[in-house]
Parts: sequence; structure tokens; C-alpha cells
Amino acid sequence: MSSPTQTLTDTPPPRPASGLPRLLAGIPADGAMNLAEHLALHGGPPPLSRRGRREQPPLIGQIEEAGLHGQGGAGFPTAVKMRAVAASRGRPVVLVNAAEGEPASLKDRTLMQTVPHLVLDGAILAAEALGADEVIVGVCESARASVSSVAEAIAQRGAPRRRSARTRLVGVPAHYLAGQESALVNHVNGATAIPSFTPPMVFQRGVARRPTLVNNAETLAQLALIARHGPSWFRELGTASQPGSTLLTLSGPVAHPGVYEIAYGTSLQSLIAAAGGATAPSRAVLLGGYGGCWVAGEHLANLVLCDEHLSAHGASLGAGVVALLPAEACPVAETARLARWLADRSAGQCGPCVHGLHALAAAVKEIAAGGAQRGCEQRIERLTALVRGRGACGHPDGAARMISSAMLAFGGEFADHARHGPCDGCRDPAFLALPRSSDNFAEHGRSTAGKPVRPR
Repeated sequence: MSSPTQTLTDTPPPRPASGLPRLLAGIPADGAMNLAEHLALHGGPPPLSRRGRREQPPLIGQIEEAGLHGQGGAGFPTAVKMRAVAASRGRPVVLVNAAEGEPASLKDRTLMQTVPHLVLDGAILAAEALGADEVIVGVCESARASVSSVAEAIAQRGAPRRRSARTRLVGVPAHYLAGQESALVNHVNGATAIPSFTPPMVFQRGVARRPTLVNNAETLAQLALIARHGPSWFRELGTASQPGSTLLTLSGPVAHPGVYEIAYGTSLQSLIAAAGGATAPSRAVLLGGYGGCWVAGEHLANLVLCDEHLSAHGASLGAGVVALLPAEACPVAETARLARWLADRSAGQCGPCVHGLHALAAAVKEIAAGGAQRGCEQRIERLTALVRGRGACGHPDGAARMISSAMLAFGGEFADHARHGPCDGCRDPAFLALPRSSDNFAEHGRSTAGKPVRPR
């Protein structure tokens, strides 16, 4: 790929278009957008205002006004994270989290493969605002196209300007917990990529024992757009409590599964229509990821994709996963497979994971196989309560949430399996994809970026 002739400051940001797409604007049909194409579309990043030693970085105020939340799953306010790093002692580091260990998600991989410069802009702007001298981009080492695109994008930018942060790429192991922020920091520090018990928090002592801002790739891409176009522009889409747009990975019985950009508050039916429509009926949807929440089929017609609405169902968009379950699939068998897979993803260092998740998986399997002992449902309820809120990370909470929501959404099917054993659907091939040989998504090819979706 030829080197662009522009520099990052040659062109001002063009007038932003209203509506969508935003993050996925201008993505090429094949390969990644190079620096020249990126600058032609977005312009150079804005110069940051100088601040006094005791003043808050102005960018943090913009991010707070925009209402940007983390897009990696937890949804933590981005400005609060940045402010905590700014207040910590020591020279900060910015760590881009594009590990994406969630098997049902392809959104971060899509960004890194197609628009890596937008993510790099956000990371470098955050670094400049915080006074960080280093940006580290963590990408799943098995996502070869993403690794290649990011490496090329860093090379296109050349040596950093004086006093600018240097940028380097780090491959991240392809397992489920490697993207948890303390696990990612441990890996960058040369240790095993497993979560750490806290305190200290990574914003206090992270990479090389320095204050570290860990942000998801999509979060930083959004930050780059807010810095260019402002909080008011960002809030033109979405809802009051969840402004802006987001990327969702849609799978299941639709004509064109893939990654779609939507405005928060879009209906599920609008998303399905943008994906070419349904190819078969759905009996439920799994939202947020494999540690997310099942919502039963009777709610799908009126489901709105924002956390304010989804909270009534105990759900959230989490890691941006919308996995529709076909009507012919057995939800009990699918839940049993997910419960076993999640139990096997344990880092092996906390009791709730080592013992609790395996006991839960065994209990769900008993029901699916029709060999459940009396009181098995009560045992599952008791175990899910015991594992929540314990351990070094949120992995037990996610597994417990998925299982509890399945018991609620598919109560009749669970009772039928407990009494009569496997159904006809249990014999069919499994629907929800699980990695074949590693903890990463089985489909390692290029992601499919879908069209933007407008609210209806």
C-alpha cells in the first residue's frame, strides 16, 4: 500500500453529515481505509487546547457532555475513566482493547480491519489530553487481518511528532478472559493474561505500574468523532440517556448477518429489516454476548435497542451482540452448551468460577438430558446467587445471568426436558457458534459490515 502524502494536520474536519453511518462511513469494499482516504473523509484530528497543570483536560469535558459510555460491555462512563487516570500520579499509558474474546461479536474486528485510523486517532487524542507518552494497541493475535491492518496503519503515520505518544501493537491471546482490562494489562506486562484481584485498579497502576486508560476500540473511535464534531453533534442520534450510535453484531435467521451501526433507540425489527429481513421465525434473542441475557420471543416485536428499554427485561446491549435463536433450535440444549463453555473459560483462580460455574453447567446439563434430580431448578437458583459479585472479574456474573435468564425465558421447555428428556431439536446441529480450537470466534475471516440502521 503506498504511503499517503498528507499529514494528520493537513486537512480540517469536513462538515459532518447528519444521521448514519458514522463509524462505518466510507469503509472500502476490501481491505482497510488508508491514511489518505481517512483524512479525505474525516480531516485531521483537532488540536487540543492547552491547559494548566491543575486543570481538567478540555477533551474530558467534551466526552462527559456527549455522554459517551464504554462500548466493550460494562458501559462505564468514558469521562469518569479518563478523569480517574488524569488524577492519578505518574505518566499515563493509553491501552486500546481490541481483544474481542466474545465469540458472538465482530464489531471491534470490523473497525480494526476497515477503519484503524479512526481508532488510532481516538487513542492518540486521549493520550495527548492525559499527557501519556505511549499508546498500546492490543489486538487478538488470531485475528490476522486486524493485526495486519493496524500494523500498516501505524506504519503509515510514521514517527510521532515531538512530544506525541509513540504507538505500538501487541498481540493478545485468543481466549475469552484475555480482554478483561486487568488481564490485558497483565499480558502487556509480560504476565499471564488472566484477571487480577483489585485494588490497585489499572487507572492507578497498570502497564509498567503506571496509570493506564483502557478503552475499547469502538469507544476510542467514537471519541475521535466527538473531538472533531462536538458533543451536540454526537447527541443528534440516540436517546437522552444513551446518546449516539453503536455497532451491533447481528446473527441468526436473517438474510445478511453481520455488523451494523444503529442509533440507540432503534427497534429490533428495524435492525432485522436492514439485514434483509428474517429468513425464519425466531423464538428468542440473546443480547449482550454469551454472558448476556435471553429475551423470549413474545417480546421481540416491541423490543427497543437501548439499555433503558432493555433493563425491563434484565438485559443490556453489553458487547453489542444480538443473536436471534431460530424457532427450530432447542433453547435448553443451547443454554447447556453455553453454560459448559463458560465454565471451561475459567481462569482457575477463584472459587465461584472453579467450583460454582462447573456445578451450574452440570445442573443445566442434567435438565437438558432429562436426568435432573428433584430440586435441580432450586439448586441452579441458589448457585447463581452464590457466584454473583465474587471473584477477580465479572465472568461468574455473566454466566449466572445467562443461565438465570434462560430459566425465566424458557421455563416451560426446561420443565418439559426435566420430565421427558431431550426433544427433537436437541438432536439438531447446535446453532450458537463456539470456537473450535481456541477461545476466539470460530469464523476468523473478514467481518461483514452491514448498512447503517435508522430508527423507526
